[in-house]
Amino acid sequence: MNFRRGQKREDPEINLIPFIDVLLVVLIFLMVTTTYSKFTELKITLPTADAEKALEKPFELNVTVDAKGNYTINNQPVSFSNVANLAADLKTAAAAGQAAAGEKSPVVVINADQFAMHQMVINVMEAARMAGYDKLTFAAQTGEKK
Repeated sequence: MNFRRGQKREDPEINLIPFIDVLLVVLIFLMVTTTYSKFTELKITLPTADAEKALEKPFELNVTVDAKGNYTINNQPVSFSNVANLAADLKTAAAAGQAAAGEKSPVVVINADQFAMHQMVINVMEAARMAGYDKLTFAAQTGEKK
């Protein structure tokens, strides 16, 4: 090793020609071995429709609660004395409708007037629970207070 000072070093020479040759060989290899197509095929499962099946509507018990404190089940007035009696009325109405619908558990639709007390809606929910009906739906009726 020569550790002399003052000696001018030569600049390193970078030869790019071999590098360009390697890149061209790789590019030519990719061009020859790759196939190109204009459209790519995708496997898609399209939805199908069956016009033969009728849309089944679930059996519903419509319980209406108004602002005056009246309950109706499927447009039949029901007198309310306690939650247990309301549950019995729900079971009676469901038994009458289930013979035609053939469904085990009806959907209880609670149609409440916007001016009805919340406790009345809670009474219907509790009666449905006591009757063993776990499907509840709510609807609100808006109107003027009389």
